[in-house]
Amino acid sequence: MKAIIFDASTLISLAMNGLFEEFKELKKLFNGRFIITKEVYGEVVEKPIKGKRFQFEALRMKQLVDLKILEMPSVFGIKDSEISNKTKEILNVANSSFIGKGKEIHLIDLGEASVLALSNILSKKKIQSVAAVDERTTRMMCEKPDNLVELLQRKLHVKVKAKKENFEQFIKCGIIRSSELVYMMWKKKIIKLKDPRLLDSLLWAVKLRGCAISDLEIKEIKRLG
Repeated sequence: MKAIIFDASTLISLAMNGLFEEFKELKKLFNGRFIITKEVYGEVVEKPIKGKRFQFEALRMKQLVDLKILEMPSVFGIKDSEISNKTKEILNVANSSFIGKGKEIHLIDLGEASVLALSNILSKKKIQSVAAVDERTTRMMCEKPDNLVELLQRKLHVKVKAKKENFEQFIKCGIIRSSELVYMMWKKKIIKLKDPRLLDSLLWAVKLRGCAISDLEIKEIKRLG
């Protein structure tokens, strides 16, 4: 069994581009489960469904859960309390590892931390998983934490110091983004639109909705196509 664990950022990117039906078709082709944590469910359903601005997207996201396109960790016999405990550990380490102007720099939020926590738990259960996260900082934390100093200094315009002894405690997990997901939708011809500009338009659509993908990466993905 394998799983993709979805963060709110990736789901929101797909939702804002109206790719709900294509998402369902992608699930049919995936020999595994699409999972969200209760923390992510809160971000993409429970909170926005109470307002008007993103209520429609939240209702459609809830439908994905009702239809079991998106499932909760309980399908693997994992309790929310186990994820919550690991999530707290990850938040404490990640958000105390970089210092700017004498203050700890907030690196990741609850939802992202819960995704990494579940990935860690599944790994211990020998269940293959990747995390679908569009945020650059989370991806770098998992893959190249040393590069975060430069990124944070550019974003915050302050001198940043890292507690590198914490890096070994960062959760190492595979990361994919909405850009990889729309590429698969294109590759598998899930999106019923014949136009040579389709792949480029999909990649730019998710980029403009928050996916951390560079112009160079878009060109490289198009070359793969």
